[in-house]
Amino acid sequence: MSGANRIPGTGRLTPARTARFTVDGKSLTAYEGDTVASAMLAGGMHLVGRSFKYHRPRGIVTAGPEEPNALLDVSRDAARKQPNVRATVQEVFDGMKVETQNRWPSLSLDIGEINDFFSPFFAAGFYYKTFMWPKSFWHSVYEPFIRRAAGLGVAPKEDDPDHYSSRYAHCDVLVVGGGAAGLAAALAAAESGAEVILCDEQPEMGGAFHFDIGATVDGQNGYEWAQATADKLAGMPNVRVLTRTTAFGYYNHNFVALAERVTDHVAKPAKSLPRERLWQVRAKKVVLATGSIERHMVFANNDRPGIMLASAARTYLNHYGVAVGAKVGVYTAHDSAYEAAFDLKRAGITIPAIVDCREKPGEKVLAQARSLGIEVLVGHSVTDTSGRLRVRSMTVKRNGASSGRKIEVDALIVSAGWTPSVHLFSQSRGKLKFDALNDRFLPDVYAQDCICVGTCKGTDDLQAVLDEAVAAGVVMAKGAGASADPATALSGVNAFAWTGGMIGAAEGAGRDTSVKAFIDFQHDVCAKDIRLAVREGMHSIEHIKRFTTNGMASDQGKLSNMHGLAIAAEVLGKEIPQVGLTTFRAPYTPVTFGTLINHSRGELFDPTRKTPMHALEASLGAEFEDVGNWKRGWYYPRPGEDMHAAVNRECKTVRDVAGVFNASTLGKIEVVGPDAAAFLNLMYTNAWDTLKPGKCRYGIMTRDDGFVYDDGVVGRLAEDRFHVTTTTGGAPRVLNHMEDYLQTEFPHLKVWLTSTSEQWAVIAVQGPKARDIIAPFVEGIDLSNEAFPHMSVAEGSFCGVPTRLFRVSFTGELGFEVNVPADFGASVFEAIWKQAESLGACLYGTETMHVLRAEKGYIIVGQDTDGTLTPDDAGYGWAVSKKKKDFVGIRGLKRPDLVKDGRKQLVGLLTKNPNEVLEEGGQIVADPNQPKPMTMLGHVTSSYWSENLGRSIAIATLAGGRARMGETLYVPMKDKTIAVEVTDTVFFDKEGGRIHG
Repeated sequence: MSGANRIPGTGRLTPARTARFTVDGKSLTAYEGDTVASAMLAGGMHLVGRSFKYHRPRGIVTAGPEEPNALLDVSRDAARKQPNVRATVQEVFDGMKVETQNRWPSLSLDIGEINDFFSPFFAAGFYYKTFMWPKSFWHSVYEPFIRRAAGLGVAPKEDDPDHYSSRYAHCDVLVVGGGAAGLAAALAAAESGAEVILCDEQPEMGGAFHFDIGATVDGQNGYEWAQATADKLAGMPNVRVLTRTTAFGYYNHNFVALAERVTDHVAKPAKSLPRERLWQVRAKKVVLATGSIERHMVFANNDRPGIMLASAARTYLNHYGVAVGAKVGVYTAHDSAYEAAFDLKRAGITIPAIVDCREKPGEKVLAQARSLGIEVLVGHSVTDTSGRLRVRSMTVKRNGASSGRKIEVDALIVSAGWTPSVHLFSQSRGKLKFDALNDRFLPDVYAQDCICVGTCKGTDDLQAVLDEAVAAGVVMAKGAGASADPATALSGVNAFAWTGGMIGAAEGAGRDTSVKAFIDFQHDVCAKDIRLAVREGMHSIEHIKRFTTNGMASDQGKLSNMHGLAIAAEVLGKEIPQVGLTTFRAPYTPVTFGTLINHSRGELFDPTRKTPMHALEASLGAEFEDVGNWKRGWYYPRPGEDMHAAVNRECKTVRDVAGVFNASTLGKIEVVGPDAAAFLNLMYTNAWDTLKPGKCRYGIMTRDDGFVYDDGVVGRLAEDRFHVTTTTGGAPRVLNHMEDYLQTEFPHLKVWLTSTSEQWAVIAVQGPKARDIIAPFVEGIDLSNEAFPHMSVAEGSFCGVPTRLFRVSFTGELGFEVNVPADFGASVFEAIWKQAESLGACLYGTETMHVLRAEKGYIIVGQDTDGTLTPDDAGYGWAVSKKKKDFVGIRGLKRPDLVKDGRKQLVGLLTKNPNEVLEEGGQIVADPNQPKPMTMLGHVTSSYWSENLGRSIAIATLAGGRARMGETLYVPMKDKTIAVEVTDTVFFDKEGGRIHG
């Protein structure tokens, strides 16, 4: 099918280079630079899809990212399929396969259209009211049916063969939007010496100049000026120009996320290039030049294919050279639609009438219409249309009249004015104000270091836009530290006036419940649905939005929000600002999952962290487990051993001889500064100013609410330096916790925090022969009990490399933790293991570590604690200083609920049958025969078989636990109930003598 609707001598595309593609199997020819929408219109295809709820025939409405109807399935091959692609954004490439969606068996004959006949039964709120009874039907009947019916396109089942990328960027000034305002601001900022990033979602810069062929800048055609300016900016060393790049999210501290479509428009992209790229930009200053979106008119059957925005028709004509029809009607409440009519008329297209619902349009446009011989019906409204798969006529009435006339058309273009695109500004937490004169919301109070320029700010005159943008570029550049030399002034001339609009709804639209006057095309929300929502008691626009689903489609209400708001305000008898405003959330337009996760897929989906000793451990037979992002040695089986046999052997060997354990994954934070001790006093429950250099102390960290947050051993290396250890999984959050308080609550303290988790490799040597194993390698440290007792730390050398040696134990045995620079971790580990092996010791992993620590009653934060235990609940009340006046969590710990009797506390459990091992998570009850639901007293947090004790052991949280010592309770399991005795948490070496060697 050829481009029958191409108008020779119009548009900017050339037939010299073409591309072939198919739509539902039909072949079309496109020009290079065409979008799918422009190419379909050129081929005479107005019908592009079916609506979500009623399956009504739908056509192309816009020429940009706000498109609600033309959502298509686009593919290169079976694996490269993407549903819900906006035809108005997707550029055509050779070999592209396009399929329409949400129809069966065909687009023109869709069985789902029967929903339109039953639409009176599907009014707003239908789902909420219909599927509430009987309640038992929800999961078995209603939910499966609704889920099958939901959605538009079909998600691909094959793995995505493309790759995606991500880049981080910093700049002085980020300019979002490549229209007149954005280009002028970027040029001014760049010429002032600032580092500038300019992005725009279209393939080339220009914004409204794509359709506004009459506007000029510095005497040059606006579009040509835009391309020349973009080329100039791209050639400047301090500027990065990004086309096909949408700024979709504006976050705290001027962090803006951009999605760049790198190869979506290329027939055969290079394998080295990503399909899309995520830009994460941190800017000192942001200039928002996001423009405006034209509003449609609300009237009966305003959704027929062939009805579209005036600016869209003008874009298809002036940029793509495509006529949207041969006989085009115009319905407007804004002067800009006249310019579209004039351009179409000059291109030889018949304009039967311009219908203007206002009583007094601009005299200039009226005079021009007369000179072109176009009939203008002032004070009239379009009240209905006809045509099934394409609009065939419009019914026009004088406002207030009971009868009218029918005018034949094959397309109808509409305009109710322009809505400033304030989405990014609102995402930045900026506050809006209402411009009642033009029925629009404008930026008012700024929350971040940004500025809005151009029509998104409500500046309509082109000269004013350029002046405002140049000034903003200079100011922002200067604010970012640039020299701010004055930029050259620009002169601009408008082709038409942007002012004079109103929210256009035909008289009576929505009052007649038999009339479908659509405001949200994709979700089939009509004006009558908004009125119904108000009658049902929805008086907040947020409630109305959810009751009707207005603005909840993939276009996020870019066309419908203002209409819904205006109709609700009318029914409520309130001013529009009093009804409220819906929240604009990221992303501005849909973003693929591939872009968001970029490199984080497959093996890179979750980063795998390996210790310096990983390869050596693997060669020694280690089985690994995932602990957070780390690969940790789980156990070290010998030939013929399963996991349980290996763990039992390791547990016995550590207690009888010794064991070597890779503890490198422990979180490590260096706390340095003259106020280091004072800072730790505030962050931990126990005291640190009394800790002497060369000594260690176990510390408990709580949150504001008083519950245990993390724990670890802290060694004092000097008066102003501490080596803090955290749990493996807690390292990032503990550092963040510390930084948060240091920066916000204790900024007066002179303290510096540095993560050293990867700097130090740690080898723990535990057991009666631990000293014999490490002694040959230690220099500069006296290892005797007298000189180096339990809970000591010293710096020296180990195997000739610097070491921080800790005398600590997580097994209850004589123990040392050897910290050496990570680069030497593997060689030191190998040396220690050779010595240990010669003495009969073993390697042991995390599973053995868990058993050994449980035998001693040592807790693991996050396993034995669940975010609701205080230090006292965990049996560590001794670690809470009674003398300190302040620390994080002190007020929380004083709350009555946290000190009352009967709280859940950590206790030990011994099964009556020593061979039975409890399941972790098992619930504890007093009477196993009580009626359901049973009263749960607590749950099992840790449970193991102890080879050293010859029986099972467990730790549990139990209500009033310490007062229940000796009681018999029960743990119901799937196949049986196990009787347990409540004990203390220490099962092995209760006197604690072994830890002192």
